[in-house]
Amino acid sequence: MHLMKTLLAATALVAVMGGSVYAKQLVFCSEASPAHFDPGPTTGGNDFDASSRTIYDRLVEFEHGGTAVIPGLAEKWEVSADGLEYTFHLRPGVKFHTTSYFTPTRDLNADDVIFSFERQWKQDNPWFAYLEGLSWDYFQGMDMPKFLKSIDKVDDLTVKFTLTEPNAPMIANLGMDFASIVSKEYADQLAASGNLADFANKPIGTGAFTFVDYQTDAVIRYAAFPDYWRGKVAIDDLIFAITTDPAVRAQKLKAGECDIMSYPAPADIDGLKADTNLQVLEQEGLNIGYMSYNTTVAPMDDVNVRKALSMAINKTAIVDAVYQGAGQVAKNLIPPTMWSYDNDIQDTPYDPEGAKKLLADAGVTGLTLDLWAMPVSRPYNPNAQRVAELIQADWAAVGVTANIVTYEWTEYRERGKQKDRPGAFQIGWTGDNGDPDNFFATLFSCSAIGVSNYSSWCNPDFEAAIQDAKKVSDQAARTALYTKAQEIFKAEEPAMTIAHSKVFMPMNKRVVGYTMDPLGIHRFDNVDVTE
Repeated sequence: MHLMKTLLAATALVAVMGGSVYAKQLVFCSEASPAHFDPGPTTGGNDFDASSRTIYDRLVEFEHGGTAVIPGLAEKWEVSADGLEYTFHLRPGVKFHTTSYFTPTRDLNADDVIFSFERQWKQDNPWFAYLEGLSWDYFQGMDMPKFLKSIDKVDDLTVKFTLTEPNAPMIANLGMDFASIVSKEYADQLAASGNLADFANKPIGTGAFTFVDYQTDAVIRYAAFPDYWRGKVAIDDLIFAITTDPAVRAQKLKAGECDIMSYPAPADIDGLKADTNLQVLEQEGLNIGYMSYNTTVAPMDDVNVRKALSMAINKTAIVDAVYQGAGQVAKNLIPPTMWSYDNDIQDTPYDPEGAKKLLADAGVTGLTLDLWAMPVSRPYNPNAQRVAELIQADWAAVGVTANIVTYEWTEYRERGKQKDRPGAFQIGWTGDNGDPDNFFATLFSCSAIGVSNYSSWCNPDFEAAIQDAKKVSDQAARTALYTKAQEIFKAEEPAMTIAHSKVFMPMNKRVVGYTMDPLGIHRFDNVDVTE
């Protein structure tokens, strides 16, 4: 509480031409600390909120409140008739941030674009492993090394991407956070000084806000970038007040200590709606909460054991108890609002007696396994600990003992990637670009094993369907392939799909212009506050 009072006092009056006005400040109560501020190797929505959606821009962007792609740092582009060449024309005059630690000498150009991708792609690039344990999870998990043949500089403001084969989602993929454009000049400066790690801790971008400072696990401060290529935004000072407990976030919002909060607990929503000082926006989430079985570790390498574990779980009871009217039971990996959703799929039934029989037939008795529970609330799972407790009780009823384990959020995800990780792993996903490929391939392709495929599942028929779906642009043809993928996924049960959730965004009524985003990101470049 004292920290926030200090922050509020810190943005007091500023003198302007003999008068005094308040700098416009927005305080966002965020749910978790970022791993760092380089969006290329990170995967968490909290990481993207703190970096790619404040500090950086991309060649293309998603419209506010939707998934349509609009021009970004590229003002236009062309795609060749064979779908193999994408030529981007960069916007002239785009400035990089000037800070206490970096002063750019030039505007954005093609070198920055090429560097932004080659650092994730070329293993001989000095930035490929500039942080200890670094992995480019999105770039690798989405098979970008497979699809990229070359990225070439035509001139300072023109870049050509050449692909190895057609890839229907490519433009949408380039609007995603991992595709944020960074400064090669800044990277060169750090390489010369040997301070490469500063690239992730003292970020430089072209975005609406410049980085000011970060008090670890407490506060991130940003200032509006006066030379932003779209024009300076309305907010002068943006503050992330990191508050991991959703109940505490709600208290802070009600007390006026933050203006917007992320991911309220379902139990708090009615109280927030009843507060006359607040407004609560809501929309169906483009998301999925699920639990991955490690299909390479016995006995979960047996599909019948995986089926048995899922059949033992009362998903309806979980959704009723945890989501409290703000979720629906999920039978598919993609949400029902996404094109190609297969409503004909029959979900794995809740059948404890059937589960016991499957386990007995598989020769599995006295099974004990780890049940992983996320330490943070996410839009797709507001209380993973409670979900784990309910699953633990359901499994106990069929003779399975679950040991609930958890770690700090960044460590949790890193441990979950390990190919030999035991047990069942709670995780989830909010779509990045509105394309089904972003669920199927990103989460369960063979190349995503060790990255975002927490089941370590590689099924050749599923793989063929999702890869073929990238090669055609006709939506009906792609839908047929994704329908096949959904059938295989449900038959093989590499993960138990739990729920799709509704997303709520509570905020003070003085906040205007905020738009909820189906992609689950929080953007403040179009926000203003009234006094």
